[in-house]
Amino acid sequence: MGTGVAFLKLLKQAPWSARFGLFVIFFYVFIAVFAPVLTPYAETQIVGPEYEPWGEEFVLGTDNLGRDMLTRLFYGARNTIGIAFITTCLAFLIGAVGGFLAAALGGWMDQALARIVDVVMAIPSLIFALLILTVVGTSVPALILVIAILDSTRVFRLARAVAMNIVVMDFVEAARLRGEKLWWVIRKEVLPNALPPLVAEFGLRFCFVFLFLSALSFLGLGIQPPTADWGSMVRDNATLITFGDVTPLLPAGAIALLTVGVNFVVDWFLHKTSGLRDEL
Repeated sequence: MGTGVAFLKLLKQAPWSARFGLFVIFFYVFIAVFAPVLTPYAETQIVGPEYEPWGEEFVLGTDNLGRDMLTRLFYGARNTIGIAFITTCLAFLIGAVGGFLAAALGGWMDQALARIVDVVMAIPSLIFALLILTVVGTSVPALILVIAILDSTRVFRLARAVAMNIVVMDFVEAARLRGEKLWWVIRKEVLPNALPPLVAEFGLRFCFVFLFLSALSFLGLGIQPPTADWGSMVRDNATLITFGDVTPLLPAGAIALLTVGVNFVVDWFLHKTSGLRDEL
């Protein structure tokens, strides 16, 4: 009860941009969770002729195979956002643990991990992902693992930089002198103090992963048909733009709206955790 009241109080003090961002995020999550209930057809069901225009039966028309666009949009939210969220969590698990270990251990371990990350980051992510996915295949587990490993390099750099400023603090030295183990120091001393910038970075990383996944799907190496995905939906229906139909722009707009909403919330969170006062 107390947590809910505190959240409502914090939300009341938030700027309009943060409220808008939270509304967008909750709206998308609601659609993703309840997509099977909210949609009139199955995800892959062919319900009419190709490129049926908007009307009473098909609110947003049909796609290149005669599937309902509204249904595909809702299921696309579930698939694209769900896979992007899982990928971001895995990237943070790999990157944060590696960064904390590098900062806490120092020496040759720090240098070895840092140089490996530098090598991976030196290769353009999209080209690297296209190369690896062409070799290992485009299954969902492979997609998640490849993008998570590539994105974890950015998380590693941030976690290492933040942790290196923490491990030299007196309270960390005191914990080590007490005989505390490495993982205890990381879990109890480093992680709580590094959490605010990592939480903010999580929102930004989610946006990058979300856009990266959509770009791969648009190129044909992301989420594979017949699974609904916003990136592939833009590609499959791009022909309609020639005839002045805005249907292909709907999934693109959905991608852009979620990206903007998440960035609004991240900006607000960074402002709150920075300790700066709001201007009167």
